Amino acid sequence: MTELVEFLVKEIVDEKDKVCVTLAEENVINISVSKEDMGKVIGKQGRIVKAIRSIVKAASVKENKRYTVEVLEAE
Repeated sequence: MTELVEFLVKEIVDEKDKVCVTLAEENVINISVSKEDMGKVIGKQGRIVKAIRSIVKAASVKENKRYTVEVLEAE
C-alpha cells in the first residue's frame, strides 16, 4: 500500500527526492514531504489528501484492512 501512496505523492510534488512514505504501526501510513510541497499534497481545503485517502480506502478493501493516511512535514 505504501508503494501506491508513494507513487501518487511523487506525481504531485516538485521535490520528489524528499518524499518519504512509511508504514508506522500496523495501519498508519505517514507521508513526509518538504515544506514547499506541503500545500500541494494537502490541496485547497484538503481535497488532494482526501482523494489520496479515498484511493487508499478503495485499494485496501482487497486486503481487508483499514489504513489511516497522515501528512508530516520533512525535517
